[in-house]
Amino acid sequence: MKKPIEHTTHVLMKAFIWALYLPEYPGLAVEIPIGDRYKPDVVQLDAQASPLFWGEAGKVSPQKIRSLVRRYPHTHFAIAKWDSALDHVADIVGEAVSKVRRNAPFDLISLPEDSADKFIDQQGNITITFDDIPLVRLK
Repeated sequence: MKKPIEHTTHVLMKAFIWALYLPEYPGLAVEIPIGDRYKPDVVQLDAQASPLFWGEAGKVSPQKIRSLVRRYPHTHFAIAKWDSALDHVADIVGEAVSKVRRNAPFDLISLPEDSADKFIDQQGNITITFDDIPLVRLK
């Protein structure tokens, strides 16, 4: 559900993250608290309530990125951007992940401006794959 001050594009990015990663993480949930200082936009927890997957939609501070990759080295992260080049955020994330030992990917995705028209049908069904969008995967 859209919060009163939340941009429509933010809601759409969360929905697209959910749809893209649902095949790999069938227990994905949107905006649930996980007992961390930060609340993920999209998350799947393991049996010990640690995040297996953590998705962020839109702006994410470099401090938050550094904190998350340091504390969750086994978590697959994804940041979605709306109609944006990924170079700048790839530099920030690349620097953060290079300073810690990780064994999970960190994905950056860019959703085209016309994503709602392209990937959501008249009934509200989302059909999107990684072949449809720019993806940068950092390890």
